[in-house]
Amino acid sequence: MAVPALRLKNMGSSRTPLTAPIDWVAVTELENPQAFLSGGELVLTTGARQGTADAQRSFVRQIRRAGAVGIGFGIGFEHDAVPQALIAEANRWGVPVVEVPYVTPFIAIGKLVAEARSADHYTKLERLLREHQVLARALLTGAGLPALLRKLAGMVGSELSITQYGSEIFSTSPPASAHARPGPADDGWHAVALSTGKRDASTLWLRKPFNDDGIVDYARGLISIELNNLVQRRHTARQIAGQVLTDIVRGTLEAADAAARIESLGLNPASKYFVLLVRGRQDSFSTLSSMALPPGLEAAVAAVIKADEHNELLLIVPSQLGDPAALGRALSRQMNDVGINEPVGIGGTYSQANGLRWSYFEAREAATRGLDVNVPERLSLTSLLLASGDVPMAAMADEALGPLVAFDTAHGAELVDTLETYLRLNGSVAAVADALTLHRNTVRYRLTQIAELTGYDPALTPDRVQLWLALAVRRLSPPA
Repeated sequence: MAVPALRLKNMGSSRTPLTAPIDWVAVTELENPQAFLSGGELVLTTGARQGTADAQRSFVRQIRRAGAVGIGFGIGFEHDAVPQALIAEANRWGVPVVEVPYVTPFIAIGKLVAEARSADHYTKLERLLREHQVLARALLTGAGLPALLRKLAGMVGSELSITQYGSEIFSTSPPASAHARPGPADDGWHAVALSTGKRDASTLWLRKPFNDDGIVDYARGLISIELNNLVQRRHTARQIAGQVLTDIVRGTLEAADAAARIESLGLNPASKYFVLLVRGRQDSFSTLSSMALPPGLEAAVAAVIKADEHNELLLIVPSQLGDPAALGRALSRQMNDVGINEPVGIGGTYSQANGLRWSYFEAREAATRGLDVNVPERLSLTSLLLASGDVPMAAMADEALGPLVAFDTAHGAELVDTLETYLRLNGSVAAVADALTLHRNTVRYRLTQIAELTGYDPALTPDRVQLWLALAVRRLSPPA
């Protein structure tokens, strides 16, 4: 309309918008061109098949159903003017109508649209190239995934979030928006699946509405690569930290060496820390060694220790990060999201290398209590002895209980269970009989067998203490 040489004239209502983008120009003389339109076209016609008012009104309705953006009606052929019935029907449905004079060929309009589309496409490619460079630079300069997301959020004009296993790991939303996190049931967010080579259900979420000119697909690839790199870096860092903490837990280092090792992890030996511990199975070790931590634990030092069938994730948490029980629950929820349903043990808050060792054994003992999150209690005699590398508690426990375990395995007996119940019920034969639904004489016979097999009589206090310690050690350090 703004090109004088075309001499176009708006014949529609002043209320009819002329702002819809034109994707293409379609020239037709069909009565019903709907099947040949895909939407977004400016339909040009001379009205050769529109000799009646009904045909003219039908033509308007057909192109509107097809999603066309307007009609260019050529006069001087079949019609000397744009038919009033066509204009009235177009006004009714809000379809723009433009009069095309006889001197203006339809091809001139088509050429103008094609050139404009080509210019738009070239401009879009230039913009995409610039945006690609901006996003790539955000990663290559070391700013990481948060910087890339902030850049992308500005480009699409929307808030962004990344989730793994349903838990949010990155977000551009302000803390005040924490109640409006994305999810599959939320229509306010658009989900884009991310492929990382891991079964981590990674998803990029964009809050609707957003503007995407193709940059999201490019960003998707960059984000997937960076997420995979983060997994590998977490795995390596936790393995290295695990080597350091293994020596500290074993107590094999001199004080100065232990302090230096702690500092190598970015920890201050004089500051106070507590341990969160998860003992996982062999099949969950890979996930434990690389899973993302909940936001409240980002400042913790994570380590994985692997010994035989026992795989432990340790988090050395600065005391100022918050309530240990609340952080333990956050870790438990994160593990549940990734399919790990193991209890979290919490150790006490101490400083120095010995303090970390005590916190570790407290957390390790707490994790045996069976709750989802187990707060620390006073460190037991058993854990203190286990913390000492000079006391071979595991060997002593195996020597004491080995004959019972072997007998139970060979004969399908329940001597170990009977012993645990007897000690837990303070040596009451009647209480054990009720708890295990046994005759009292059967309980006494089993206690006699235990004494004969182990050499320790559960009825004698010194021997009872020995057996109780052996069972406690067996619970804390189950045999491989």
